[in-house]
Amino acid sequence: MHKILLIDDDVELTGMLKEFLCTEGFDVTTANDGVTGAQLALSNQFDLAVLDVMMPKMNGIETLGLIRKTSHIPVIMLTARGDESDRFFGLELGADDYVPKPCTPRELTARIRAILRRTKPAQDNLHVDSQLTVGDLTIWPEQRRVELDGNEINLTSTEFNLLEVLAKNAGHVVSKKELAKLAMGKPLARFDRSIDVHMSSIRQKIGTLQDGRDCIQTVYRMGYQLIKTLPIKSS
Repeated sequence: MHKILLIDDDVELTGMLKEFLCTEGFDVTTANDGVTGAQLALSNQFDLAVLDVMMPKMNGIETLGLIRKTSHIPVIMLTARGDESDRFFGLELGADDYVPKPCTPRELTARIRAILRRTKPAQDNLHVDSQLTVGDLTIWPEQRRVELDGNEINLTSTEFNLLEVLAKNAGHVVSKKELAKLAMGKPLARFDRSIDVHMSSIRQKIGTLQDGRDCIQTVYRMGYQLIKTLPIKSS
């Protein structure tokens, strides 16, 4: 049973979401402020956290920043509908996805399941020690681990998923539509720039090619591709 942490000061909303998620087979704990929520998120007891932006004591953006200092727990941000600034701040700090409020319990549940499917490898595959290698970049999908020239790279769950898809298709362009489907488990919404924000973070973490170019290339109106032939150097 997956353990979910709901962090939101709206007691009525968290109660409704908890009731629905429990009927869907999740073990749910709630916190009604950022300070308590951060402490629980950092306890390593949970598989995923749902975090509201607007909260007392410490808002969601500050809470996420504290969590990301030491934890890679998947985080879904609840943002006000149409508020792009909070959305982008959250993604830049390492949120894995966002859901605009008001949202339906079913929509949130679908997002939770999509992330958990991609962060928990199938048990049948755990014995397989496969790896992907692109230049100096090595990815172990089952372990969800990435190394660049022998140095481990810390990625969020969504960043890992996106990089894995690109590595499997190294040298070929992958459309944003396919990236949204394969790495994030959702259709690409119109004007959704979350993939662009995640890609910017991945680029910063894995550096550039030896000739100074980004190792992940943007192909105008088509998508992204991971350069296949040149070795990568750490930034």
